Amino acid sequence: MNLKKLKMKKFAGLLLAFVAVTMFLSCSDDDSTSDQNARVKISMTDAPGDYEAVFVDVIDVKIKADAASDEEGWVSLDGVEAGRYDLLSLTGGITQLLATAEVAPGMLGQIRLLLGSDNAIVLNGTTEEIPLSTPSAQQSGLKLKVNQELVAGVEYEYLLDFDVDKSIERAGESGQYILKPVIRLAAVEGSATISGEVQPSDFQSVVKVQNAANIITAYTGQDGKFSLNGVPAGTYKFTVTPEVSSGYKVYEVNNVVVTSGEEKEMGQIFLSAIGSEN
Repeated sequence: MNLKKLKMKKFAGLLLAFVAVTMFLSCSDDDSTSDQNARVKISMTDAPGDYEAVFVDVIDVKIKADAASDEEGWVSLDGVEAGRYDLLSLTGGITQLLATAEVAPGMLGQIRLLLGSDNAIVLNGTTEEIPLSTPSAQQSGLKLKVNQELVAGVEYEYLLDFDVDKSIERAGESGQYILKPVIRLAAVEGSATISGEVQPSDFQSVVKVQNAANIITAYTGQDGKFSLNGVPAGTYKFTVTPEVSSGYKVYEVNNVVVTSGEEKEMGQIFLSAIGSEN
């Protein structure tokens, strides 16, 4: 090998080494920054409602360090997935990511969901959207208490479980509907998931767990599968309620024990026809 080629080879080797070291230092800096902050992830899901569709206009998600009711100290999260979402598409364990952001460690007192004015419902058997009147107090943001200490380097995931039936009110005989959001906030860390499959699956069923402190519901998906997310530890009554017109009985199991962090599998559940002996 001549001297010129040898020098070129050494130069290329030094260049690759320089690039590798630079990339390592860059990654180290990124990791260091991440270690100095906590990460907050906020998603939305839906409890069943008797509508064809329910559209909510999400415009922002904010957090606040304390639990005070005043308007001071609210901060918008970075990277909010603003948009118009059909809550009834968030069934069978499907969730919609609303925000993922790094925040300074310390106390997280509250989360605030801000809605715009483009909210609507579609009634069963129709296709026309009916606007939802949204009081200004609701547009200014629904406040959900958290009161959790955030530690640097840890990810915290929160689930906003929208209760459609309780969130929509009919305004007398005017034909108008009002949106007053009712949302259950669940910290995913430490809570449980209950999943399974209901058969037959050619109709939709409502799956529910309930005790004195919590009621958590979800629809089955097209394949009959379901997932109840953010379930606090406890003992529950488990119920599957098929569509009334299906001709099948309600399925019930008492004393279902759920432990913190558990992924509880209910397996395949076969509904019995009304009039059968099972």
